[in-house]
Amino acid sequence: MTEPAFDRVFVAARAIVDGAERPCNIGVRDGRITALLEREELGSAVRRETVYVGEGEVLLPGLVDTHVHMNEPGRTEWEGFDTGTRSAAAGGVTTVIDMPLNSIPSTTTAAALGRKREAAAPQAHIDVGFWGGAVPGNTSDMQGLHEDGVFGFKCFLVDSGVPEFPPLNPAGLNAAIAETARLGAMLIVHAEDADVIAAAPPPGGPSYATYLRSRPAAAEDRAIARVLEAARESGGRVHVLHLSSADSLDQLRAARAEGIDVTVETCPHYLAFAAEEIADGATQLKCAPPIRDAANRERLWQALAAGEIDMIVSDHSPCTEDLKRRETGDFAAAWGGIASLELGLPVIWTAARARGHDLSDVTRWMAGAPADRVGLTHKGRIAVGADADLVVFDPDAELVVDPTRLHQRNPISAYAGQRLAGVVRQTWLRGERVDPDAAGSGGRLIERGRRE
Repeated sequence: MTEPAFDRVFVAARAIVDGAERPCNIGVRDGRITALLEREELGSAVRRETVYVGEGEVLLPGLVDTHVHMNEPGRTEWEGFDTGTRSAAAGGVTTVIDMPLNSIPSTTTAAALGRKREAAAPQAHIDVGFWGGAVPGNTSDMQGLHEDGVFGFKCFLVDSGVPEFPPLNPAGLNAAIAETARLGAMLIVHAEDADVIAAAPPPGGPSYATYLRSRPAAAEDRAIARVLEAARESGGRVHVLHLSSADSLDQLRAARAEGIDVTVETCPHYLAFAAEEIADGATQLKCAPPIRDAANRERLWQALAAGEIDMIVSDHSPCTEDLKRRETGDFAAAWGGIASLELGLPVIWTAARARGHDLSDVTRWMAGAPADRVGLTHKGRIAVGADADLVVFDPDAELVVDPTRLHQRNPISAYAGQRLAGVVRQTWLRGERVDPDAAGSGGRLIERGRRE
């Protein structure tokens, strides 16, 4: 008996392929896309199963989120690989790269990376990779982490919020980027300047305006300038995390024109909210850097459209309900982080569509660009040879966010009660359907430069 050419063929009247929406029939075998079939080829294609994408639905590449805090081991009550990867799958995210902090121990040694992999391996519902950490005193550990396949190294230039992951001073930043340059690795930076923040009025109480003044845009702008200077001197690759200050766009543009290898991300909350709209005491919206005003938000959107911001990632940073201090609304005491892994796609689609963008833009920002920056060129695209990571998305359906129905561990959401456009109907990982409510885990642990 002839072996079928394909395990599955996905038949879609609408799919995002090569940066545009078009009809596409996708042949999958052994977890990879092996053919993009024309209509006349479809009838004779031998396959075990045909998956028909429904009328009005669009087939997207699986999203790649390179900025996620799973918090396990050590703070699993905040999230964990089981609930975190279920949440990702429910939101159309098929690959995440886990940040090195908020877990205990932080991923700053090869031994700590091993503990994190042991925790993740039996629980991952999607593919999971890891960042290493750059902290004071661990420069000699970075080579071992690099050899073990981390996707790069994260550092802070200001207090991270957890004592196990202290920030780098200027000399430490220079040492870290010199080492990443030597290794051929990338340094990713939480860029806020500690001195500027120390000189700003302190946060306190429920006033969002007071919290915003405590972390001014100048802190981001000065820190990004330091990062760019360090990259200029070392020749190292850098990535600026969660940009909220549009005032830094000019210096980033100039650095790229100069030839500095720098990319930049922003996050759904900076594109969906504005400071003027945040009520006092609304600590579910506390993050760092903070959400700035509406004019700043629109400048971020313009930079995305111009290609000056490369990608959108979640910075999924959950915590337990008590740490948000909702009973007092005290921004100084509340944990700074927004959990949005499951909601990023509808949040961004809602806001992007209102500004004239289409789904090809959204998938470029949330799938292709983050995958490419970390070297996962077989992810984040519908193309022959890519992993068959696919999402069936209904762009015209609506959902009202109910935090108790999300898959994340704690029912806290900055988007509670919002009506959003777009619903993920199905998520497929390497050609296999992922049910975020089912038992079992089909995800893999992935490494830089290696394809399973």
